[in-house]
Amino acid sequence: MEETLSSRYISPGLQQIAELARRNPQWTFTTLAHHIDLKLLTEAYRRTRKDGAVGVDGQTAAAYAVNLEANLQSLLDRMHTGSYHAPPVRRTYIPKADGRMMRPIGIPTFEDKVLQRAVAMVLEAIYESDFLGCSYGFRPGRSAHQALQALWQGMIVMKGGWLVEVDIQSFFDELDHSQLRGFLDQRVRDGVIRRLVHKWLKAGVLEQGEIRRPETGTPQGGVISPLLANIYLHEVMDVWFEQEVKPRLGGPSFLVRYADDFVLVLERERDARRVMDVLPKRFGKFGLKLHPDKTRVVRFVRPSQRRAGDTQVPSRSNSFDFLGFTHYWGKSWRGGWVIKRRTAKSRFTRAVKGVRGWCRTNRHLPLAVQHGMLVRKLRGHFNYYGITGNYEALARFQWEVRRTWHKWLGRRSQRGRIPWDDYERLLRRYPLPSPRVVHSTSRPLAKPVV
Repeated sequence: MEETLSSRYISPGLQQIAELARRNPQWTFTTLAHHIDLKLLTEAYRRTRKDGAVGVDGQTAAAYAVNLEANLQSLLDRMHTGSYHAPPVRRTYIPKADGRMMRPIGIPTFEDKVLQRAVAMVLEAIYESDFLGCSYGFRPGRSAHQALQALWQGMIVMKGGWLVEVDIQSFFDELDHSQLRGFLDQRVRDGVIRRLVHKWLKAGVLEQGEIRRPETGTPQGGVISPLLANIYLHEVMDVWFEQEVKPRLGGPSFLVRYADDFVLVLERERDARRVMDVLPKRFGKFGLKLHPDKTRVVRFVRPSQRRAGDTQVPSRSNSFDFLGFTHYWGKSWRGGWVIKRRTAKSRFTRAVKGVRGWCRTNRHLPLAVQHGMLVRKLRGHFNYYGITGNYEALARFQWEVRRTWHKWLGRRSQRGRIPWDDYERLLRRYPLPSPRVVHSTSRPLAKPVV
């Protein structure tokens, strides 16, 4: 994943922009493009992922780096003269979390990614002072686990509540260009920057040899897309909820949003029903639709006392999924009710299917190569899903990986399956990582395993 604006490099110009934006929340910036110079483009190049898929021109990061300074200077000249033409993105598809549907992803060219990164760095300097604390997705210094922690802590303080679980249908495909331009007008009217954003919105999508130019949306996969999505939902959801909805509610409430995934937690059922009634109208005003089956009100209240038949197994009626975890009430070791989280069923299934597919396709590779990839897959899984209370699901995933590897190693030849004792000896030579809780609710977020 490409990096976002961080403290490792902020030019004096961007620091000045950020300070002006913070002190003057009503200002509109009209001269920004001059801050994009060769040094900033070089930093944008450094932050751009080098091993990503190639775009429509087939150019790799390695090929671009051969004449890096000349290429960046040419890009800078074309940007400032207005002669830069945004190429269409190459469309591909990846499985959604449920594993049954596919999500479209747009892949820009490498050079386009670099320029989008540079523009995003300038825009982030302005909008980071505008964005509210409830927003966590694709922002510098913020993460999905911070969003999960904020949600967990808020619900613990409220002892649960009534939760509005929201799903926006095809958000990145339906984002209204005219509405987005209106939101940008409030803060950014630099001609060069705005023309570039317009070109990216209208660049089109190359799919099966045909270029389509949709009137709405911004392709997922573009470096600039998450920032534009945050700007859009900042106005549509965050500001509206904080300034117009919360003052009209009868009890406490809060919002946690990660990109286009968000939940609302309210103390009272009446408030939750009122918000649920108005949400479709609010989003419809800005060209968006809510999924009728996935948008719902969930009663998520802490049980007052233990009753016969109480269980820790989450069900559809008393649990919800957010950012890959199922949240539910369960008993702690001391016997009290706590909010627990475990890997969502759809995410677990998708992860297991991914490992099975990889082992099946790559069973011919040397053992050391297979082992190295499985170690990376396990560590990546533990780094994200290694959260307090989820150890059982982590151990189950590791067992699935062990079992899958054993199965496909036994199909490398005609000799059939490998005896389990022999496989155990192989695992002592090529050990797989043990499950590990990386993110604890009782301590700051840990550094992921690398």
